[in-house]
Amino acid sequence: MKIWCNGDFGEEGMALLREGTRAHTLVISGSSNSSVLAGPQRDPSIAGASVAFGQPDPEDCLANPGLRWIEVSSAGYTRYDTVAFREGLRARGSVFTNASQVYADACAEHVLAMILALGRQLLPSFQTQRTDRVWPYQERRDASRLLKGQTVVLLGFGAIGLRLAELLAPFRVKIYAVRRRIRSEPGVHVVSEESLTRVLAEADHVVNVLPENDETRNYVNARRIACFKVGARFYNVGRGPTVDQEALIQGLNSGRIGAAYLDVMVPEPLPPESPLWSTPRCFITPHTAGGRDNVNPELVRHFLANLAAFEAGAPMTDRVL
Repeated sequence: MKIWCNGDFGEEGMALLREGTRAHTLVISGSSNSSVLAGPQRDPSIAGASVAFGQPDPEDCLANPGLRWIEVSSAGYTRYDTVAFREGLRARGSVFTNASQVYADACAEHVLAMILALGRQLLPSFQTQRTDRVWPYQERRDASRLLKGQTVVLLGFGAIGLRLAELLAPFRVKIYAVRRRIRSEPGVHVVSEESLTRVLAEADHVVNVLPENDETRNYVNARRIACFKVGARFYNVGRGPTVDQEALIQGLNSGRIGAAYLDVMVPEPLPPESPLWSTPRCFITPHTAGGRDNVNPELVRHFLANLAAFEAGAPMTDRVL
């Protein structure tokens, strides 16, 4: 098979890729990129490929009927989540996978770290260390909270949400997960969107792991924020456009939202003049939740494991279509 790739996975990753595909013809695009956030470019070298790995241009994918399987090197796949793309691949029986499992641990640990940091007042204490160096002993003790007995609502329940629920289990929290397909999950109350208003009113923590598509843009809006339990904390490791940022700022300023942690936002990079930087109790990281020191070789290992499954006609990990 001809395998086309436009990802730059570093020295170790590319060596793994070449070794793992030596039974096939590997074509590396001249416009390869190390960032999964970079927009794809049309590339004629994809012609005749059976497999594409990286961030191929959606039009190139649809224009090549021999393309039997596409794996994107990201958890998100917004640019491919269109009716035309889905129907085009289904019509010819092509497979589409993403790399959610590679990012699930990192994103889940990132959210858990912020939940614990906020609960244990680590961020205010760090700010005190950097500024006036006072000693607010009683204030910080009184503001500290245990996770035990609290309620977490997960907006979306894919690989990241599932892993976060596993990490939260030892803390004995109550977990709701809102998603379309209702099926039981150990330790998680899976509910439909019709129950969202009710569970938001119970939530101490609302975690957004939604992908971006026509149905999720501005999903977290003023109407839904008004349903939050007063003082609830909000976390976003999904996609920036799923949140109405003006409504979020208003929710923080009014006290409806106790604190917000954002790893994704609009636009990215966030410009210095954005009001999010100075909004009270809003904490920002620069789209690093999915980061890990060995992400590149792990992305290649994920692809190679799926390649073996694809060749054997076996179930593939993170299959979307």
